[in-house]
Amino acid sequence: MSDLRLDATQLDRYSRHVIMDEIGPEGQQRLLEGSVLIVGAGGLGSPAIQYLAAAGVGRLGIVDDDVVERSNLQRQIVHGDDDVGRPKVESAADYVATLNPDIDVDTYETRLTPENVADLVAEYDIVLDASDNFATRYLLNDHCVLTGTPLSHGAIYRFEGQVTTFTNDRGGETRDGATSGGDEPPCYRCVFPEAPEPGTVPDCATTGVLGVLPGTVGCIQATEVVKYLLGTGELLEGRLLMYDAMGMTFETVEVLSNPECPVCGDEPSIESIEDVAYEGTCEISAD
Repeated sequence: MSDLRLDATQLDRYSRHVIMDEIGPEGQQRLLEGSVLIVGAGGLGSPAIQYLAAAGVGRLGIVDDDVVERSNLQRQIVHGDDDVGRPKVESAADYVATLNPDIDVDTYETRLTPENVADLVAEYDIVLDASDNFATRYLLNDHCVLTGTPLSHGAIYRFEGQVTTFTNDRGGETRDGATSGGDEPPCYRCVFPEAPEPGTVPDCATTGVLGVLPGTVGCIQATEVVKYLLGTGELLEGRLLMYDAMGMTFETVEVLSNPECPVCGDEPSIESIEDVAYEGTCEISAD
């Protein structure tokens, strides 16, 4: 930790953090020195970007290869009507610049692939998965497990959402001191061993999605990331939080590591992301 150097403007901006015993000026400095890679600048990424920037997380990387469409605006709230047709990473970066000049934003107008995932993830303390497809989720999971990189997972469907956190610390302690759910934490493949067959799970363009739903889920993901960077509180490690907006209910279920998991189990068969085909069913390749 470097010497505290919050200036008068920052002490004012983050005053509601600074006065909290659990954060204080040291914690705020920690946030300012933290970095988060956000994969996806859509429904989940939008609220996460907003609140991480507002909280003073000093460096945000935003990965997205899409452009803003008018149908996005019902839920993707870092973009506006004037942004239709613009790359989402540019629109999101402009939003952050107007919200908090303390924040450095790196934009990556690209799709996350096995070829670029290592270079992108290596630059950041934690990854927030705000993607909308299984191939990216499995790719991020496998790379983060193999490199010991913490990962925040969120997903939505119509009126429902889910969130969990994978610290990927196989020693039983999170590297920044926040407590986790068990000595051998699970990964995404422990919870979801295989992706559904292509076409069996419709996307939001086909089934729709409640506009405010990703706001709730993305904010919970941002909360987990902030706690991780601060090294405080209890993360959703080993727990899957499920949210039903129609019934306005939250349910938390325990998720356990799978000793037969192909990436984090006792005898892993995935030792490199080159061992997996990340399209289709995300099954382990025969090679």
